[in-house]
Amino acid sequence: MQKPPVHKSFLNALRGILLMVKTERNFQLELAAFFINIFLIFYFKLSAVDTALILMVSLAVLSAEIFNTAIEKICDIVQPDFDQRIGFIKDITAGAVLVMAAGSFVVGVIVYWKYVF
Repeated sequence: MQKPPVHKSFLNALRGILLMVKTERNFQLELAAFFINIFLIFYFKLSAVDTALILMVSLAVLSAEIFNTAIEKICDIVQPDFDQRIGFIKDITAGAVLVMAAGSFVVGVIVYWKYVF
């Protein structure tokens, strides 16, 4: 199988992100939090290091949600009927997103604390 041209690969990736935005409620909420962070970065004039930390954890949460959704979709194709094993897989991938979101919240508190108080 021949690899697509680079520009096609980028277009496919952008299409995937747009599909996430259109169809996944949790991704929409996390994307809203990302844009709030972008606003806060400029509002509080965060340092370069603090900006990098906020961007890294925000993008990590979005990436974790994309992986979680991909795994859930694969599970639904492999086993469309209820299966306790598939439920376990879905629960642990959702748990991974929750761990990343909780970690990003902690980083956000640590970073923003000195700008707010």
